[in-house]
Amino acid sequence: MPEPGQREFGVDPEEFGSARVDAAALQDAELGDVDWSVPPPGSVQFTLDVPSGKLAAMALGDPDNPCVVLVPGATGSKEDFSLMMPDLAGAGYYALAYDLAGQYQSAGAGPENLVPPRRHYDYRLFVDDFVAVMESRATPVHVVAYSFAGIIAQLAYVERPDLFRSITFLGCPPEPGHSFRGVSRIGRFSTWVNGRAGAALLIWGIRSGRVAHVPPARQRFVNYRFRFTRRSSIRDIYTLMQNVPDLRQELAEAGLPKFVAVGEHDLWPLQLHRLFAQSIRARIGVYRGGHSPCETSPHEFSRDLLALYAKEEES
Repeated sequence: MPEPGQREFGVDPEEFGSARVDAAALQDAELGDVDWSVPPPGSVQFTLDVPSGKLAAMALGDPDNPCVVLVPGATGSKEDFSLMMPDLAGAGYYALAYDLAGQYQSAGAGPENLVPPRRHYDYRLFVDDFVAVMESRATPVHVVAYSFAGIIAQLAYVERPDLFRSITFLGCPPEPGHSFRGVSRIGRFSTWVNGRAGAALLIWGIRSGRVAHVPPARQRFVNYRFRFTRRSSIRDIYTLMQNVPDLRQELAEAGLPKFVAVGEHDLWPLQLHRLFAQSIRARIGVYRGGHSPCETSPHEFSRDLLALYAKEEES
């Protein structure tokens, strides 16, 4: 693994991102206040049977095309990718997004449905669900994993690399161990906050707009989702993020295309994301905004994903 600050050979760390003004950048600049409750035109909604129950999913594009699986993070949902899905489908991909177990319209999925039943949402549950989603399509698939889901994608890759065509980490916690320690403002408190208190603090921060300042329609949709999302799932995810496995060496040795996408004002300092990208030999794209380039720079992010996929197809 490279030393901190060392540039990996063969990897341009700033190849993608918001550095150029093109049609995608102009589209992002004109987004305005989007109604996130409205699905992309032509998309279909359905459920996927997985070990923890039934997951709510949304897809757009020809099912026979190469698949891009888009996985939201904690407190998120499939709708977080709504603005990206038309770009991906229009370029010849089948874009599939789903809600994590316990989250939004997948609230009924949980550890009590496992065989044998378990008490908590754990890494095994999320990884097994994710593998089941990928195996529902013709594999390998492209994967875009957002925030907490980036940890799940890493674990799944180590176990089942045959399922992955590429892997993109969007705002993924950039350090192993106690992942919250590097987060601005709350990092110094995170070491002594348990799952219950941490989940309550996280929900309060998102509901109040203190975690991310978003347009009114986005905030309404975010608050609406909390009517359904299980508090126990957020509590357990917070606890899991206090113990993130270190899989950087395994990822560095992976021969597939890897991409780290991050907002310039992410929850974690940009330098940590750059070091993470270097350590796993991944390209990195830095976008305007905060933790959610899929919301604030969806067209630029899609543009860069398509460029990544094109390079993979050429090789």
